[in-house]
Amino acid sequence: GFNFSHIRPHGDKVRNVPGAASGPVDFLAAYSAALSKILQGSKRQGANIGILNADHPDIEDFIRLKDEDGTIKNFNISVGVTDEFMAAVMGDKMWNLINPRTREVVRPIKAGRLFRTIAEHACATGDPGLMFLTTTNKDNPTPSIGLIQATNPCGEIPLLPYESCNLTSICLQNHLKSPENSEHSERQMVRQSDGQTVRKSGSLSFQSVLKRIDWSDLEKSIRLGVRFLDDMIEVNTYALPEIEQMVKNGNRRIGLGVMGFSHMLVKLGIKYNSDQAVELSEKLAKFIRTTAEDESSKLAAERGSFPNWDRSIYFDPPKAGAFRRAGKQPMRNCATTMIAPTGTISMLADTTSGIEPIFSLVTKRRTFFEDDKRNKPTKELYMVDRMFEEELQKWSKMVGMVEMVNERKKLLIKKSSHLNNLDNLTIIEHIAQYGLSAVQGLPDWFYKVFVTTHQIAPEWHVKIQAAWQKYFDNSISKTINFPYNATPDDVEKAYMLAWKLGCKGITIYRDGSKKDQVLNLAKQDSSQPSSLRPGSGMADICPECGAAVIAENGCVTCHSCGWSKCSV
Repeated sequence: GFNFSHIRPHGDKVRNVPGAASGPVDFLAAYSAALSKILQGSKRQGANIGILNADHPDIEDFIRLKDEDGTIKNFNISVGVTDEFMAAVMGDKMWNLINPRTREVVRPIKAGRLFRTIAEHACATGDPGLMFLTTTNKDNPTPSIGLIQATNPCGEIPLLPYESCNLTSICLQNHLKSPENSEHSERQMVRQSDGQTVRKSGSLSFQSVLKRIDWSDLEKSIRLGVRFLDDMIEVNTYALPEIEQMVKNGNRRIGLGVMGFSHMLVKLGIKYNSDQAVELSEKLAKFIRTTAEDESSKLAAERGSFPNWDRSIYFDPPKAGAFRRAGKQPMRNCATTMIAPTGTISMLADTTSGIEPIFSLVTKRRTFFEDDKRNKPTKELYMVDRMFEEELQKWSKMVGMVEMVNERKKLLIKKSSHLNNLDNLTIIEHIAQYGLSAVQGLPDWFYKVFVTTHQIAPEWHVKIQAAWQKYFDNSISKTINFPYNATPDDVEKAYMLAWKLGCKGITIYRDGSKKDQVLNLAKQDSSQPSSLRPGSGMADICPECGAAVIAENGCVTCHSCGWSKCSV
């Protein structure tokens, strides 16, 4: 993670030589070129995040950095924004761009216009995201050591210089009591009059949902995870003495997180985009954070507090904050909880990643499967969501024999006296082509709980992220997904909601905005338009204001701001 905000702007003087400074954008490009040569396992390029604060004079060039698809591929970029900036956006006020060398105002711009530019380019390309600097530093456990200005590449760990991220994740779906051992089951078995046994969707109270969670088993995993991570700090080999000093002999920051949240919701019969899912998120986050801190305190009694403890909020706690206890609290680690993307380890665990919803019931994944000199993905694999496949098999066994009638894009499943077994593969192949809604005849609870990423409105993505962030002391890696037809207005609303709800950062992604998506829907909509790229010369979006343009009489014209370009 790099924050380039201290670099003097492009064209600034160097040792009294005017126009000599390259600026942060050129530095980021140089870093990207160098780091692209560092490969992990001969395949995976270095992962990095570049941050530039909203008051830097080169911020507009930074925002446009990734307009051309395929450039700076191994850098995510985010704009660092403060509460002061967000208030200026809401109040439609001017915002000063300041030279970091002289601290003088270079020029004022409209905060709302800058915010709109960020949203336009994020909608078009997926970058930049936002890092909410004020919110992040409110949770800085060692503020006397320095301000937090950057995160690790995926955003789940805000770090001081030379800190590293030591992470592990608990698989939530494995911490549920079986229905037979709990007072209630999310789906009751009932015998219909015709003798068929089917599953019926049960309406559970929230207290019944909480009883399905094996809190005792979850507590054991949390305590084991904290000890595991603290041990990891002891046995790690550190590349630089500065890293060892900050990590092992300084803050001892760890990050215990979760994966399999969506599969837990499925087992509990809860819709991802629901108030119940948000409430459950808060309950889980509070329990995990409280238990993790308690275990870190116990480790401090055994092994001693982290060396920077006497310079931390635990030694001299601030007056406000849900987890800021009165008096001195021993702690082995300066921070304990986060949520990582878990893109790879969730595959190993055969579960959903982080706190993300199920991306798709049938997913096409591009992956490194064999040697390729161009260092590009060489295979496309189709993967069926494990939980969906299991539930489909269970339902098939209970229903027994049915008849499937394929009418154009609709697959109708109905009871039949014919002696043909239900063909799950046919159902899965049909879903891969047309989605679950194109299959009729499954129980209602299938359509309720197996909601996928692009069926969920962006505000629900933000609400789930904010619910976990409410109690976790590090940060949350979460993608706020948008459909391909989303607009900059939609992105602006998500950014503003994330800030208001207390998120520390936000990353959005409009489907189809990059050519090389890792995850794709198995069947893409053929009506999907080309990606909209402000400033790239494409004729379907205005490079000045981001509005749609109209092509007529050899010219493309924006009726919103008046921009026009003609060819002879």
